Amino acid sequence: MQEEQIREALNAHWRASAAGDLDAEHDIYDDNAICEYPQSGERILGRVNLQALRGHHPGKPSGFDVRRIQGEGNLWVTEYSINYQGRAAYTVSIMEFRNGKVVHETQYFSDPFEAPGWRSQWVQQGA
Repeated sequence: MQEEQIREALNAHWRASAAGDLDAEHDIYDDNAICEYPQSGERILGRVNLQALRGHHPGKPSGFDVRRIQGEGNLWVTEYSINYQGRAAYTVSIMEFRNGKVVHETQYFSDPFEAPGWRSQWVQQGA
């Protein structure tokens, strides 16, 4: 699969995720895909289990914003935020493709935090 096709598949995936279209959201995954959440130590085996897990999430996302998609070849990274019940979760998704489908995904989630005042002279707000 060429990089342009992968980027199109990723855009369709994230649009479907934001819209809550579980079928379209999971079209990108291989039947035997593995998705890992290192922070909780969980590993989801198979597209069917991943779709079922996401379909039963008690706090459905109310907002979704892709900041950046970057990649080449079979390795792609998406930075985005998800709004769960008024609270943002900043997320990084690392996807590995084989034969046009995601075979492995690792997702990292982070809560926002207040920037410490001591470093204000070196930073710009708004990232």
